Amino acid sequence: MTAANTNPLHGVTLEQILTALVAHYQWEGLAQRIDIRCFKSDPSIKSSLTFLRKTPWAREKVERLYVNLQRGR
Repeated sequence: MTAANTNPLHGVTLEQILTALVAHYQWEGLAQRIDIRCFKSDPSIKSSLTFLRKTPWAREKVERLYVNLQRGR
């Protein structure tokens, strides 16, 4: 297998990840799991994407939560 085949994030955009997490947890549940202000105060996909693209540690947490969600399905 290649690295692309083993990487659960291969081919998935940050917007797709965030949309899936919001659909599953809603904004409130997402804010409980990842303590980020953009998930708590007037959350939107657009503002969250802007923040996550500029903040590597927050993006890593979001990606990790997404991978865990996908493994649990």
